[in-house]
Parts: sequence; structure tokens; C-alpha cells
Amino acid sequence: MALFRYKALNARGEMLDGQMEAASNAEVVLRLQEQGHLPVEARLASEGGGAPFWVGLFKPKAFAGARLVQFTQQLATLLGAGQPLDRALSILLELPEDETAKRTIADVRDAVRGGTSLSTALERQHGTFSRLYVNMVRAGEAGGSLHETLARLADYLERSRALQGRVINALIYPAILLVMVGLSLLFLLGYVVPQFAQMYESLDAELPLFTKIVLGVGLFVRDWWIVLIAVPALALWWFDRKRRDPDFRAALDAWLLRRRFAGALVAKVETARLARTLGTLVRNGVPLMAALGIGRNIMGNRVLAADVEAAADEVKNGVALSTALGKGKRFPRLALQMIQVGEESGALDTMLVKTAETFEQETALSLDRMLAALVPVVTVVLAGVVAVVVLAVLTPLYDLTNAIG
Repeated sequence: MALFRYKALNARGEMLDGQMEAASNAEVVLRLQEQGHLPVEARLASEGGGAPFWVGLFKPKAFAGARLVQFTQQLATLLGAGQPLDRALSILLELPEDETAKRTIADVRDAVRGGTSLSTALERQHGTFSRLYVNMVRAGEAGGSLHETLARLADYLERSRALQGRVINALIYPAILLVMVGLSLLFLLGYVVPQFAQMYESLDAELPLFTKIVLGVGLFVRDWWIVLIAVPALALWWFDRKRRDPDFRAALDAWLLRRRFAGALVAKVETARLARTLGTLVRNGVPLMAALGIGRNIMGNRVLAADVEAAADEVKNGVALSTALGKGKRFPRLALQMIQVGEESGALDTMLVKTAETFEQETALSLDRMLAALVPVVTVVLAGVVAVVVLAVLTPLYDLTNAIG
């Protein structure tokens, strides 16, 4: 089975864009037609061609982030209070203001009223609900504890969102800081420094070589500032396109893992994500092989995802999970040891969750340390650059003043 991306038109003429696991493109097309949709495109998700990173900023999903957590918590609460499933969905239908979210809940409710299970109804929502979400709901239905499973699922989503938010916040702050520093330097070099260049030119003063270099840089920035802005923008656009190429993405992920600090941080983040996913799924009755397939798809690093896929093949042949994951020599040893303890004690799900908590804490500590060190470093570097520029342009003026005096 492989993961396919598809586009199709529904009965209302709306374009649907989602993901589906199937054996081939033909199966994707057939399943879409069975659901009453008109297939437009079906291709392997690994072929790239995904939307640029900024598209999600302007086209948010109907259920994502806090909204998905809230929906899951509310549904778990209503079912725990004894409300029938279709009644609970009818109540939730009145809550969202977004029309797309309302249509999604209405479609799920109508499917449930028609005799379809909740997991199947969610699976038909064009990739709105992830495989992990659908499989946990299916496991809860099979075990007769749907509201408890939804409560655990909401907790999982909240913790995953918190970890993702912490990582994103840690990356956004340095990015904003570097942009502001860059713009400040552009202003200093492109506007302030050329003023002194004109003054020294009018005085016909002999300038030190260092001052000439700084003034030359300032004049270049003033005359070519558009190039200095356009080149990074083009580089970002090129990188955004290249990152959707599977080979480039795999090479980039491998390069990141080899970096001393970044590699350790990426490994911790991915280990926490994988361990919490596997622990949550196994605890709710999902078979380990199915859990590994889902865990592979939720990982952001392609190299580690390939290690999980290889580990799944090993586990299928009877190899222990800790041993299988350790063959790639990329997952932290502590995580492998904790998983091994869970396997030996018969409490794999519990140890997986504890592994996730351990590495979430380590990730948070690493990010806090990085931010604590970054601010003074950037401040010192900026102060040093400004001091160099100021000394370069003011030293000749000081010398001229002394000569006149």
C-alpha cells in the first residue's frame, strides 16, 4: 500500500484535495468514483509537487490544530455523557462558524445516520482526518470504548501540537531577529554610510584603506539594494521548490542529521513524535505493524522515516522493535533502551509514552538553551558590526578635526 494525493470534484462541484492509501492510482480513482466524486488527479505523495509552504497560511484546513483538538474533546465529552453519536454530531454541527467545517461535520453525521461507522465516515472526508485519527477511532469502535479513545486522541493531538508549536516558535524568533538585523545593516550601509562618503569626497581627504572599503560597501548597497533583497528572495523560492523533490529532501534530511547540534535536535523531535504516535496507537488496540505504518507517515525527516519503514519489515520477520530501530543507528540510544525495557516487561505502550515524554522534555530544554544563547550572540555580533562601521566612517573625521586644530 502506498500513499496517494488526489484531486476530485464532488457532487456540489467543489474541488477536493486530499490523501488516500491505496495499491495503485486505479484503486484511488475507483474509490473516489464509488464515493460519488469525479477524479481529476491521482499521484504518489512521494513524487513531490506539494503546495508551497506559504499556501497553508492563506488556505487553512477545516480541521487542524486547535480546532481539531477542540472537536475531538467535545465529541468525547458528549459521548461520555451518554449522547448517541448522531445526536453528538448534530450538537457539534452548530458550533463552528466556518462553512467548510460545518459541511464536513454534516457529511460525517449523515454517513453515520446511514449506518456507516464513524471511522469510515471520517476516512471519506478527503484527507481531512489523518490515518492516525481514523485508525484510533476504528480501534475505539472495535473495543467498545469510543469516548475514552477520543479523549486519549485529544490528549495526543494537544501534546503533539504543543511540541510542534514550540519548535516553530523556536525557529520563528531567530528568523525574525536575523531579518531585522539584516534590514538594519542595509539601512546603515545604504543610507548613513553614503552620506559620509559624499562629505569626504567634497573635502578631498585622504582616507585609510579600511574606511575606503566600508564606504565602498555602503555605496554598493545604496546602488544595488534591490539585488541584495531579490537574491535571498529567489534563493528562498528555489529552496521551496527543491524541497518538494524527494531526492533533494532526502539529501537535506540526511545532511541535517549529520550536523552536531541540529542533528541531535531533529532526532529528539522525531523520536518524541514517533514514540507518542506508536504508544497512543498500541495502547488503543492498533496492531504494531499498522502503528509503524502510520508512524512512518507522520515523521518529517525522510531518512528517519525510511529507518522506520525498514524497521517495520524487520518486525514483520520477528525482530524486536528496539533492535529493528537500532539498525539504522540514527535514533537515540536512550529511546531504544526504554523501548527494549517495555518489550521485555510487556508494557510497550507505557514505555513508548514515557519515551515520548522524556524526549519532549529534552527537546524543550534544548530549544530553551538555544534561544538563551542566540539572543546575546546576535546582539554582540550586531553591536560589533555597527561599531566597526562607525569607527570606519568617524575615524577620518576625527583625524581631520585634530589636523585642523
